[in-house]
Amino acid sequence: MRNHFNFDKPLEHVSDATRQFLGKSHQLLIGGAWHDPIDGGRRDVYDPGSRQVIANVADGSARDIEAAVAAARKTFDESSWPQTKAAARSRLLWRIAELIDEHAVQLAELDTLDEGSPYGVVKGGYIAAAAEHFRYFSGWASKIGGDTMPVGLPGEWHTYTTREPVGVVGQILPWNVPFLMMAWKLAPALAAGNTVVVKPAEDTPLSALLFADIAREAGVPDGVINIVTGDGKAGAALVEHGDVDKVGFTGSTATGKAIVRASADNLKRVTLELGGKSPVFVFPDADIDAAIPQVAEAVYLNSGQACSAGTRLYIHEDVYDRVIEGVAEYSKGLKLGHGLDPETNLGPIVSQKQFDHVNELLQSGIAEGAQVVAGGDPGMDGYFVRPTLLADVTPDMRVYKEEIFGPVISAMKMTTEHLDELAREANNTPYGLAASIWTKDLTVAHRLAARIRAGTVWINAHNMIDPAMPWGGFKQSGWGREMGEAALDVYTETKTVAMKLD
Repeated sequence: MRNHFNFDKPLEHVSDATRQFLGKSHQLLIGGAWHDPIDGGRRDVYDPGSRQVIANVADGSARDIEAAVAAARKTFDESSWPQTKAAARSRLLWRIAELIDEHAVQLAELDTLDEGSPYGVVKGGYIAAAAEHFRYFSGWASKIGGDTMPVGLPGEWHTYTTREPVGVVGQILPWNVPFLMMAWKLAPALAAGNTVVVKPAEDTPLSALLFADIAREAGVPDGVINIVTGDGKAGAALVEHGDVDKVGFTGSTATGKAIVRASADNLKRVTLELGGKSPVFVFPDADIDAAIPQVAEAVYLNSGQACSAGTRLYIHEDVYDRVIEGVAEYSKGLKLGHGLDPETNLGPIVSQKQFDHVNELLQSGIAEGAQVVAGGDPGMDGYFVRPTLLADVTPDMRVYKEEIFGPVISAMKMTTEHLDELAREANNTPYGLAASIWTKDLTVAHRLAARIRAGTVWINAHNMIDPAMPWGGFKQSGWGREMGEAALDVYTETKTVAMKLD
């Protein structure tokens, strides 16, 4: 990377390999081969930092989804892939991880250009974590087993269970943290022996297309992974397809509900990782100096474009002024800019549509009486929103109730330490994805964690995620779990075999 960033020519700051990749006429991966879209559709891909067109990809249609599902179905039903030895699948996933490491610079450049997050965060955080997900599930491939059990039936019986792949899986990816989100879904699906049709988000398709080359280089058999780029119509066709046995989706709660309705015809399995409105509690005994930057980054990470963002910040009255002052100072010290600029701390919002949504909600908070302590405006031309701290937020405001998906913190004064009252406040939302508690009192931490209805509760941390930790939400934050051993449950079916011995 160069020392002086040229905002008007961001592609000057990427590798030759990435520039060559961007210049391709990208196709669809179906049955192990690249295909042009059947209906001839194409779509431009934009860099949200510069708002320039950086690539052109295939705009897949329902007919392309039909072809991809047919390839995945044939591979699952007629090839040896589902019966591949566990050790071979394990080696395959490990090889994928090695190749992700080898292509880390290019993958990070593509996701930075596609989604906007700072390059260092993408490469050292998201891409590295994606490789670790494949390594983690490489280990699980040889540990997907069944049980034997005694039964009370008359006579002698040998009864046992097996766990088998669910079949053809449709995976619909979000536009935030695109490559890591694909790894979350693909790694357990492949470990279990499924075939997959991946539909990347229309705004961020590039790293998925590069992954197709990585998968083929690793030796993934033809038809096991199929990738169709396109918009929501392609996603809908995937959900509705009768030969798809399971859908995994990460995105908005509204779209998740539509997927549930559309999947009813063949009762396909569905897992959903949806919205969030995560509470953060700062108690007076917390390490305030350590908490301040971390509760800020609980929202500012990825420019607030994370479902786990800790956007509802409850600060005890004894330390309220100190925390507000510290978070405001931290916010003002962050540098907005293009993700490829080494000096950037906070990148752009992903698109005009999302920028308008964030700005509209932010302005509604101000109009409803929230106090702007830091930020509150775009800060520069383009899809940028300065890191914003709103104080005096109340539960009737939209910024309290609705998922913003931008760098906006809603702060409130906590006037009680009664855990039941705090839990009621934490649970005062249709969501239940995550929460964090900042205190040195372990009794308080564990008792409050037990009362919060959320899939993950961090103590003295936020947004810390590991492949071994199950991830998912309560209530309207979703169904099922990704990561950890729990992820294998949603990519396998349990079969009972009972044999009468006399």
